[in-house]
Parts: sequence; C-alpha cells; structure tokens
Amino acid sequence: MQVTTSHQTALAQAEQPNHTVRHAVIAMLRELGMTRIFGNPGSTELPLFRDYPEDFSYELGLQEAVVVGMADGYAQATRQASFVNLHSAAGVGHAMANIFTAFKNRTPMIITAGQQARSLLQFDPFLHSRDAAELPKPYVKWSCEPARAEDVPQALARAYYIAMQEPRGPVFVSIPADDWDKPCEPITLRHVGFEARANPHTLSLIGDALDAARSPALVVGAAVDRGQAWDEVVALAERHQARVFVAPMSGRCSFPEDHPLFAGFLPAMRERMVELLGAHDAIFAVGAAAFTYHVEGAGPFIPAGSELFQLIEDPAIAAWAPVGTAAVGNIRLGVQELLARPHITQRQAPARKPTAPVPAAPAAGERMSVAFAMHTLASVRDPLSIIVEEAPSSRPTIQSYLPIFHSETFFTMCSGGLGHSMPAAVGVALAKPEKKVIAVIGDGSAMYAIQALWSAANLRLPITFVILKNRRYAALQDFSKVFGYRDGEKVEGTELPDINFVALAKGHGCDGMHVEDASQLALALQAAIAHPRPIVVEVEVA
Repeated sequence: MQVTTSHQTALAQAEQPNHTVRHAVIAMLRELGMTRIFGNPGSTELPLFRDYPEDFSYELGLQEAVVVGMADGYAQATRQASFVNLHSAAGVGHAMANIFTAFKNRTPMIITAGQQARSLLQFDPFLHSRDAAELPKPYVKWSCEPARAEDVPQALARAYYIAMQEPRGPVFVSIPADDWDKPCEPITLRHVGFEARANPHTLSLIGDALDAARSPALVVGAAVDRGQAWDEVVALAERHQARVFVAPMSGRCSFPEDHPLFAGFLPAMRERMVELLGAHDAIFAVGAAAFTYHVEGAGPFIPAGSELFQLIEDPAIAAWAPVGTAAVGNIRLGVQELLARPHITQRQAPARKPTAPVPAAPAAGERMSVAFAMHTLASVRDPLSIIVEEAPSSRPTIQSYLPIFHSETFFTMCSGGLGHSMPAAVGVALAKPEKKVIAVIGDGSAMYAIQALWSAANLRLPITFVILKNRRYAALQDFSKVFGYRDGEKVEGTELPDINFVALAKGHGCDGMHVEDASQLALALQAAIAHPRPIVVEVEVA
C-alpha cells in the first residue's frame, strides 16, 4: 500500500486549539483507514477513548489473546495493518501466544499497550510495565516506548511503515496514560513503497533451472496467497508442467487443490519429504521455507541429484535454508519476472494425484469419522466460502476431504500455537461480510479462546463454528509414539471428557446444536450455514 496526505489538512489541524496526541493519532488512523480498534480495555488505556469519534468502532474481545487473534484474521483478510490496544504488562502477557502466531503468520499489526503515567514510573507503580518495549520481543518486528509524549504519533507512523514492509508482521508501542492529552503537532504521512524486487540474476538462475529440468516441482507456502501471487503461481506451474506440493505447516492455501498438477501436502519430516520429492530434479520453494521440520531427522535435505531453489520475501528464512539458491523479494513480482521469460516447449503433464475415496458412513452405534464429517461439510458448503481451521490432529484428514479451490478462502496459524483460529474467524468475518465464514475447530483448540464466541454474538456475525469433538488432545496422543510411548500407553493430561459446547455457545450468546447421528449431519450443517447468527455445531467424532 502507498500512503499520501493533504498538507492543507495537516495545517488546518495544527490551527485547532488544544490539538493533542489523541487528536493526532485519531487523524492518522482515519487517514490510514484503520478505524477499527481491537481491544480489551484497562485503566491505562481509557484516555485514548474519551470523546471517541463516531466513525470509529471498538471491537471488544473478552481476553487479550482473543483480541489479537481477531485482529490477525482481520488484517490477513483486508491485507492492511490492524490496530490493537492492550492493557500494560498483564494484557500483553495474556496476548503473547497470538502475538507469536501473528509474527509467524507475517500479519501486519500495530499493537499498543497502556502504561502508567510518566510521573509515576520512578515509583514502580501498580500495573505498570517495566522495560515495556522488551516484553513482546522477539516476536515483534520493532517495539518502543517513546521518549516524549509528543513523539507518540511519529512512533505509531513508524510502526505502521515497519509492519507493512515485507516481511510483514506485528509491531509494538507502549504509551503512558498521560501522553494522550499532551499538546502535539499533527503528523504528515509519507508515501512509502512496501514491496521489493528480488535480484534479477538470481531469478535468472531459477528460471534457467526450471527450463532445463526434466521433472520440476513447486513447493508453495503461505506467502503465495498472502502476497497475491495465486494466479501467477498457477501460471508458472502450468508453463513448466510442474507438480505442486504444499509446504509443511502452511497457514494459507496457495494453489487450487482440484488442479491436475496438485500433488498434496508435505509432512514436516525430513526423510518423508525427501521421499515424496524424489522424482524431481529441480525443486522450487515459492513463498515457503525450505523446509519446516517438526521432528528430528537425518540424511540429506533434498533428494540425490536434485537442486533446490527458493523465492521468499523474508531474508531471515532465506539465510537459514541449509541448501540451495535463494532469491529474496516480493513473491508476486518475482514470479511475474519468471513468467516474462521466453516461453519453453511444453512438457508432458505428470500423472494426476489420486483423489481420496469417499469415506464410509459409520455403523450403527459408532461415532462418525472426521473424514465423513469433512466430506459432508465439503458437499454442502459453497466452494467460495472461507474456511478458518484449527484442528491439528485432524489436519491431514481435513486436507484430504475438505479441499480448497480459491485464493483467500483458507486461513489457519503458521505457528502451531492454539487459540488463534476461533477469534481469527471473527476478524475474517468482519473483513469479509459478503462471504460465509466456517470455522473448523478441534474441541481442545476451542477451549484456548472460547471467549471469541461472545465477540461473534455481540457483532452479530453469521459464522458457523464446527467443533470436532473427539474428547481428547488427539494430536498429543498421536505424537506420543515419536517419543517412545507404547501402543495403548496412557498419555497424561490428554483426556477432555464432559465439555458441553452447546451450553458454552448459549452462555456466550450464540446458538448451538449437537450432532451425533451421521445421517443427520448434512441437514444440520446446511441449516447452520444458512443461519443468520453465529452458531456452534458440536460434532461427535471417533
């Protein structure tokens, strides 16, 4: 995004009597289009909201991690930085899980937090934040507590430019409570370009390798969809007849999963990745790390006889890649340059990935499988609806039976941190009121941010929350074998009996329904998707 301003407007503001930090910040946010403030207020934040302007809205979350998750979903769906207001040290502490996720998601976000009055700081006052700018590190791109009250608007402007510069991410500004009423000059926003082109020579090396390859493959990551490069990547894959894999732990869909070149999802295991990529002599990681691992591995990082290439907007990711050639720069611009090269002879199309078999309905008295539930949801939802997912143990099954076909219709977290996607669905629904939002959440995940249901109800957002209720932290039980657990051995702290999500939904102001009979699931989901208010569908799964 590029920002311009009117000098005449700034002069007019300066001539107003009693022009304060609050006036300057509100004017700046209005000019940037950031008129939604996501927050959970505390005492040190109250001065910001006195005489709150009518053209601004305050999106209340009942816990700070929920607030940041809502702002994350909103920023991703609008492709614009969101504005968050938290409460001092305790509020930032509550929010840290989703600040970490926003950092991994590369979500542009200006996070502010109140601070006790400057005159009190020398006395170690109640609820103040000592070393406030250090608290959210290292999971913000930049942080500060301005030296003077009149520096606050300029600090927030700098924070905006940094948040929006690729690789995007959250930034943090601590603001003492007495700063808002101090006299202040208005700020003039600047024209800033946020996208940088990759080195042309490096892109030429990548293009030459793709042209010469016998069997090229693309590995796409979240930065493709985040960077509006979906169409370009599809065109590049088709030009080279390259099979397309999804990088491990990708938080977005970056390639249509019904495309003939789609090859599936790579697991976060080195040996298994090498095996799946073994037939390819040129591997191009586009908008993806090369590669993200979850468990310790051994052996080569890529198949013998293959070469690895990468295009990524984040120089830190390019720096730690263990092998290969990396170009650093904007994904869309880089792929456009590769497409501008002279056309090559078409290769024969590779074999199409087989589709998953239709899952069987459960026998009488048995719970339905996740595969059956997701296949049913896929059959009744609009393909243009938006899926916001957080069900880690079910993710491979969801990927097989709830395919995504369009850009900007899938969101999850890139961090692995729970408690993101339920509030993120609220933010996405705020940003995309014309789209149906369906949140697919595991029962364990849901309890990390259940307060998001209240925000959905308060905002009257017609989100369908599908809770996959397997009554356990299944991801931990499944993962225990990696750490030497025997089959059937108890994994402490992983059972979740007796949680009633219909009651929790109603207690937060949402409607709810319980589905145990597989034969009733399709009708229940159809009704829930058509429902005009937020609704929770609790689905009992095996």
